[in-house]
Amino acid sequence: MKKRCKWLAVITVSLFTLAFVGSAIAGDTIKLGIAGAHSGDLASYGLPTVNAAKLVVKKINESGGVLGKQVELLIEDDVCKPEVAGNTATKLVSDGVNVVIGHICSGATKSALGIYKNSNIITISPSATSPDLTLSGEYPNFFRTIAHDAVQAQVQAKYALEVLKVKTVAILHDKGDYGKGQAELAQKYFTEAGVKVVLFEGVTPGAVDYSAIVTKVKSKKPELVIWGGYHPEASKIVTLMRKKKMKTTFMGGDGIKDDTFIKVGGQFTEGVYATGPRDISKNALAIQAKKEHQDAYGSDPGAFYDNAYSATLAILNAIQKAGSTDYAAVVKALQTEDVETPLGKIKFDTKGDATGIGFSVYKIEKGAFVEQK
Repeated sequence: MKKRCKWLAVITVSLFTLAFVGSAIAGDTIKLGIAGAHSGDLASYGLPTVNAAKLVVKKINESGGVLGKQVELLIEDDVCKPEVAGNTATKLVSDGVNVVIGHICSGATKSALGIYKNSNIITISPSATSPDLTLSGEYPNFFRTIAHDAVQAQVQAKYALEVLKVKTVAILHDKGDYGKGQAELAQKYFTEAGVKVVLFEGVTPGAVDYSAIVTKVKSKKPELVIWGGYHPEASKIVTLMRKKKMKTTFMGGDGIKDDTFIKVGGQFTEGVYATGPRDISKNALAIQAKKEHQDAYGSDPGAFYDNAYSATLAILNAIQKAGSTDYAAVVKALQTEDVETPLGKIKFDTKGDATGIGFSVYKIEKGAFVEQK
């Protein structure tokens, strides 16, 4: 009983009644899948989700589990590649997963969602921001604890116009579902705001040299470069820009708002802007979640950790409220039952987007992302 009360005090909400209703779920455990990039260049995006889920599940299991059952983690690596994500999803389904936290990248998420949909398996992503994943209505089994890219692009355009006062922009992307989609939205909102798009072009991910595109950007003389994609390519491009003495302002989305971008690009990332989830550092649960990571792993958590921690709380709370892992019952609970998380009190709209969350603009100052007001 002491252990149970202690856990509830730490979480600060009564998520679970912990009554034994084992007959409501087949099997000895509730199987929670964790799918994302756990190796490769984008592992820094996926591993924080694994850590978040482990920490939440450990506390819940020590307190009696969900519906009297222990939560079992099934962790699978998709390397953020669509061609791998389908196999990852198939394996999780064959292993009897009940619900999934993931995937991390939009392309990989889209590749896996149909497989989960056909098996009536709910997934919650902490980071997949492609608008179509929710707005198309194609995936009623999909939820996320991050705002989508249309919101992000609007924030970028508004800040660039009102604060940076730019009149011309070059938009680059990595040709992927996430990067190109984000770039197309940026093009739409910048154009609508009256900013001239002097260049819109994709680059090949993983290329050794981006000199050609940097030279092309330089010839167009934009006041701002918008990047749609992830940090490996962005760090190379911004490094080349600075080495060529280009002072053009550089801005990316949440795909670069990761400390790895700063570590790889070093001094050349100073002054770069990025949009990302709003700062929640003063939220009591966010403070507690960060401390848990520091105590367990000896370091600060990485990208999308709070979103993943919140997603894990939300799905397990929904199962408890639903009284089973029944698909329709859990969906209803996600949409109607508020849950306190590091992101604040959330539930999900009928499209699958979490309510009450959004994006902020950050600037790299002295080697750290600083939220801009």
